[in-house]
Amino acid sequence: MFRYLLQRLALALLVCLAVSLLTFFLLNSSGDVVSAIAGEEATPEQVAELRASLGLDRPWPVRYLAWITDAAQGDFGRSLFFRETVADLIMHRLPNTLTLASMSLLVMLSLSIPLGILAAFRPNTWLDRAALSLAVLGQAMPNFWFGLILIVIFALRLGIAPPSGSETIGHFILPAIALGYYATPPVMRLTRAGMIEVLESDYIRTAYAKGLSTRVVLFKHALRNAVIPVVALTAVQFGNMLGGSVVIETVFGIQGVGYLAWESISRLDVPVVQAILLIVAVFYIVLVLLSDFLNAWLDPRIRR
Repeated sequence: MFRYLLQRLALALLVCLAVSLLTFFLLNSSGDVVSAIAGEEATPEQVAELRASLGLDRPWPVRYLAWITDAAQGDFGRSLFFRETVADLIMHRLPNTLTLASMSLLVMLSLSIPLGILAAFRPNTWLDRAALSLAVLGQAMPNFWFGLILIVIFALRLGIAPPSGSETIGHFILPAIALGYYATPPVMRLTRAGMIEVLESDYIRTAYAKGLSTRVVLFKHALRNAVIPVVALTAVQFGNMLGGSVVIETVFGIQGVGYLAWESISRLDVPVVQAILLIVAVFYIVLVLLSDFLNAWLDPRIRR
């Protein structure tokens, strides 16, 4: 078990390093940020002076080593637009994104797990088809469009939820529903497939033969084994919620990391975009790593 954990941890560190290198290279080769900041009327001397003041006149390997060394210590530099440290900007916005992602995860699990179990318990019936229809609808419908529909119905017409903002927990209800429902279909289908496979196993038939109730068989015996692939997918979906909340935060006016990323991209604020991409990638990698550890604990065969 310990050897398995060390292998997964070493792989995660290598992936983090590769992501940081790719992020830095792509962003710094996408265009001349200095010319965009200086403006069209700036002279070549002014552009060169600004480039030197920002440290962008050095070779990119030198700049990368300096950036990744500072980033490992929590220093991501200063924002070119907001004129404050990138770390302070992100830490101020990060709680809103974590709140949105956590509530969206609860919505996703509340829908996908029960629907998957219900569809697997009654396969090829109207219950199964209804659950699959809900899953197909959630995957086919863009989350920003669904979010706008929720705003029109529940905020503007019924007035039971705020349409935008991030001041209270109530402001996160509609965006969490929009983001969580969009992430529901793959988890629901995987739960259904896993439960159908497990329910056809010999030990499940033995459990029924012993006189165990359906509830005990489903939730104590079948779900424990069927949930193993779902754990990994849930970690991936939670990472997608953290990194893919840009659209939802923009639609609902939530002052989170996603909205900050959109603002920084539109203003060519490279230090902020670099830091956000790296932090989201690290969150994503850590979540997948934790899911690997949890699956190894649930199923000893994975360790081998």
